[in-house]
Amino acid sequence: MARNNSIYVTANPRGIFMEGTVKTGETIFPGVIVQFDISAGISGNGKFTWELYNADADGARPKGPLIIVVEDRKQGKLMTNSYVAGDHIYGYVPVAGEEFNMLIGDVAGTGDSHTIGEVLIVDDTTGELIATTGTPESEPFMLLETLAAPTADTLAHCIYTGY
Repeated sequence: MARNNSIYVTANPRGIFMEGTVKTGETIFPGVIVQFDISAGISGNGKFTWELYNADADGARPKGPLIIVVEDRKQGKLMTNSYVAGDHIYGYVPVAGEEFNMLIGDVAGTGDSHTIGEVLIVDDTTGELIATTGTPESEPFMLLETLAAPTADTLAHCIYTGY
């Protein structure tokens, strides 16, 4: 269950707030990880275009920092509203130790439950967090609550580890 009604939970965020534009063909939700789409260049509003996390973009690492999409409070948007191609969106580059409500991906057909303390990786092409699989180079988030077999993508309380 998400904690409060905002993507960032930390009372005094110390990271960097940014603005961007959603890449053509993508739908993005608050609580996912995005990166710069350098190939698109600067958009009409003078901001970089953002795409969902793509580990293959640059040697198995994203282009630029991990950016957490946050709700657009200026337009009264909630953390459940989606953004589509061309939309102006807001993001946040976290500092280790900060807490967020992150979108945990429902891996179809697994019925996986998640426990407090589980480390999470960013899913390639969805930007959602999932349980660690394989031998990832980075496990940047840890779950701070239990999720009992979610049947849909779910916002959950997490901490950014910076790893």
